[in-house]
This record gives sequence, C-alpha cells and structure tokens, in this order.
Amino acid sequence: MQSLTPTSEADLAEAVAAASASGTPLEIAGGGTRAALGHPVQAEQTLSVAGLSGITLYEPGALTLVAQAGTPVAEIEAALEAEGQMLAFEPPDHRTLLGTEGTPTIGGAVAVAASGPRRIQRGACRDFMLGVRFVDGQGQAVSNGGRVMKNVTGYDLVKLMAGSYGTLGVLSEISFKVLPKPEATAMLSIAGLDDHRGVAALADAMGSPFDVSGAAHLPVGPDGSSLTLIRLEGLEGSVKYRAAELSTLLGAHGAVEVDHDPAHSAELWQDVRDGTAFAGQPSAVWRLSVKPSDGPKVVAALRAEMDVGTVVYDWAGGLVWLSVPEGSDAGATHVRAQTTQHGGHATLMRASPTIRAAVDVFEPEAAPIARISRGLRAKFDPKGILNPGRMR
Repeated sequence: MQSLTPTSEADLAEAVAAASASGTPLEIAGGGTRAALGHPVQAEQTLSVAGLSGITLYEPGALTLVAQAGTPVAEIEAALEAEGQMLAFEPPDHRTLLGTEGTPTIGGAVAVAASGPRRIQRGACRDFMLGVRFVDGQGQAVSNGGRVMKNVTGYDLVKLMAGSYGTLGVLSEISFKVLPKPEATAMLSIAGLDDHRGVAALADAMGSPFDVSGAAHLPVGPDGSSLTLIRLEGLEGSVKYRAAELSTLLGAHGAVEVDHDPAHSAELWQDVRDGTAFAGQPSAVWRLSVKPSDGPKVVAALRAEMDVGTVVYDWAGGLVWLSVPEGSDAGATHVRAQTTQHGGHATLMRASPTIRAAVDVFEPEAAPIARISRGLRAKFDPKGILNPGRMR
C-alpha cells in the first residue's frame, strides 16, 4: 500500500484533494498505535500526519498549548512537565491494550477521543480542546475555534472532531487548555471487596465533598486479590485533610490504606488508564458505558451467559472493561443485549480484523442519529475517501 507523508498542512490539503479527485480511499494514520480501533479500513493509500509534528505555541501563563497533529504525546507531556503543567484528560496509551507499536500522537488521541481516569473529575479530551485545524475530504483546510477559552465560536465543530476517527477530516493542528499539575497525590485503597461492595465504596467516595479524581475497582489487583482505588489530588495540606476524612467515611467498607507516594499512585493509575490487565491475552476486549451502580449487575449477568475473563471498573463503575473469547462475534449479542437493557452502550475495543469486520464495533445508532451522522460525513467528505468504513 502506498504511503503519503505530507510535512505541512498545504501538502496535506494537496494530497487529500488529489485523492478526492480520483476517488482514492485513504487510511488516515498518526503514530500507528491506534490502527486496530474501529472497523478495518479498505483503502488504497495510507495518509500519515506524522510529518506534521511540533508544538507551535505554548503559553504556560495562559494555560494554552497548540501542537500539530503528528506531535508525539510524550513530547507534549515533557514540555508541560517542565512548566509544572499537564494534559488533564490523561490520554491513554493504547499500545498496551492493542499490542501495537509506534508512537502515540496527539492527533490520534483526539481522533479517538482518548480520555483517562481523571475524566470523572475534570472532563474528557473534547472538554479541553480550544480549536482545531483540519483538512476535509475535498482537500479544503478548515480552521475552527480559538486559542483561549473566551473564544467559543464554532465550539460544536471543535468537539465534533474528537472521536470522529478521521472520518470527517484529517487533523493538522489542535489547541488545548492545559492545567497545573497537582502539588500532591493520595491513593486510598481497600482490598478484598467483591464487585458490588467495591463499586458501592466508589459511589460513597464520589458522593462525598472530597473531590475525587480517580475511582476504580480491580476484581483482580496486582497481588491477585481485589483492590478498590480512589485518587485525591491538589495542594498538599488539602490532600492530607481529604484523605483522612475520606478514610473515615469509607471505613465501613473495610480497612482503608492511604498511600501518599506519587510514583506508586502514578504507576497504578497508568495501568488502569492503559488497560495493562488485558495485555498479552488472546481475547477480545469490550468497553461498556453504563450507570455506575449497574456495572456489577451487567458483569454478573454476562458471566452467567458467557465466559468473561478480566474485568476492570473505571469511573466509579460507569466504565467497565472486560475480556471475552473472540468466538464467532466476540460475545456481541450478549454484551449489547445487557448494555441496552441497562440503558448503556458498548464498544469493541480489541478483536481480530476478521471479527471487527463482521460485527458492530460501535453501538448501532438510532435511525435519527444515523441520518445526522450520514449527513455530516456527506458534508465533510462527500466522496467517502477518509477512513472509509472505520465507524461503520
């Protein structure tokens, strides 16, 4: 397959325009770490934005950063670290989950709306996007939004690009709001709780006034027993006070351990963020979004119907990751029946290309939403050349 590697937005626009004129389908790529997400793309050429790399503007005082789409996430995080700042939406590194190689890029993170455990407190990737530049399916460069929060012009379009999987346009540059890194971190943990009790403890923590920035339950933790995790961040004095008060509040659920070691906390939350528990397993992986209190009910029902392997509850149980044998449909029939019954939805995050081509990777859209989706793609990519079929 031919690979196109433009090094400027003008080159990118020219490449897309040429593909549009000839009707040539393009598979959009960044660092190559998320190519296994979504339906397999049938394309004649790969268009990589890895050549559009670099931080074009960083104003720490204004909490604003602008980077080209092919910029490695690690490069952005290093620049922010030097100024005591961070990407608050904690973008996951999907290499661990998907078993891929390459370099995660900021454009790829935006394209799949990658958001980590801190979303429960701070919000998702799209909530920190101030502006975008992209090239649509006709080769036209489009600019939308701005570089400061006060500029709200076209905000819906800015957010629309997050999670569009490259089907509406090829990102060339993104503007972000960044935040200061917390001065201190505390991790509260309770060992030995079953799923229902673990999620109940998370619910109590989230319902408290103590500003939780991470809430996860691992049925099988690092030592083999279950582990219920709660993260607190902020000023050192505040974190110590909140950790003590929350420990007392959660004492009814079991013995609460408090860990103030930021390195240990970072390691465990990175494992939750990146799906480390699923690494190297020959299984399909689903991501379920349900009401937090329904998470254990859905998992229990699925265990009664099929072989469920590893399970991780994030976002206080509202986000459930689970592995199942691939089988004929990776358990899609059972998974979707249960999530629909509980008013949620499911995404097939990992499976073989054959399975991903055969089942609905994303939650099937209701007819009115599907019409809107088709209309948007027809507007931005009338010939359907950008990642065709990726979100089918």
